Amino acid sequence: MDQDNKYGIREIQEKLLEILIYFKNFCESHKLRFVLAGGTCLGAVREQGMIPWDDDVDVFMLREDYEKLIPLWNQYADTKHYSCLRSNDEINIHHSVTEIRDNHTTFILKHNVGNDINQGLMIDVIPLDDVANSRARRTMQVFNALIFDCYNFQRMPEHKGKAVTLATHIALNMVKSFEGRYRIWKKAEKQIIVEGRHASGLVASFMEGPKIMRDRFPRKWVESPVYLDFEGVKMPVLRGYKKWLTMSYGNYMKRPSERERQLRHNIVFYDMNHSYQKYKGIYYCKKARK
Repeated sequence: MDQDNKYGIREIQEKLLEILIYFKNFCESHKLRFVLAGGTCLGAVREQGMIPWDDDVDVFMLREDYEKLIPLWNQYADTKHYSCLRSNDEINIHHSVTEIRDNHTTFILKHNVGNDINQGLMIDVIPLDDVANSRARRTMQVFNALIFDCYNFQRMPEHKGKAVTLATHIALNMVKSFEGRYRIWKKAEKQIIVEGRHASGLVASFMEGPKIMRDRFPRKWVESPVYLDFEGVKMPVLRGYKKWLTMSYGNYMKRPSERERQLRHNIVFYDMNHSYQKYKGIYYCKKARK
């Protein structure tokens, strides 16, 4: 963690840890399986906690548990404090995963300044889908994943290259209505799941873009996790976390140079002590000048 506040985000990290611990306790109470993902898993292994310059937390969850999460959350969680959000036919959070947001905080990102949605600090819950057992079915999964990512995000991608940005621009201009985009991405998501019923024993995160969906690993790594220290709390990680980290990061125990240590999010404004609702019309959903 950013103990000395060198990167100016210690208070964000402390709140992220609070959300993660609440999420862990909730999942254990309702028998929902998850493991730390991305830089959060890397932090658990290399730093025994959060990477000092990391301003987000990611977890993986198997699809069958992922689909149970929101109904269980809305019924049993402390929804006055924490909200569980996923794009649907009524709202779009411009993110392809589910978010657990702290309603008592503010964390406004550049791509959401015009959106009247929950703007609290969040952790990301990323679904893992079964990888199909034939090349043809896997190709269909990838094809549908690209369609899903485009129409679910409904925004221009960052750091994905000119070709991806141009393709997204063209696709979004072809279908401009909210309802049309929803129907397309929902059908694509369903097809990913359908193809995965012909399972290979591997899982993948199809919702995170072309590069990450190629990182496939055994389902049993999630079903039988190991536990590592994460800021003094035991957290589940993939059983084969060393192989996964090597696949994703290469020499994962080597820290990047100071120049490469950058915050992941493009933050417009944050306040860890007051609800985002205080800043509506100020930092997001600003009224147009007459």
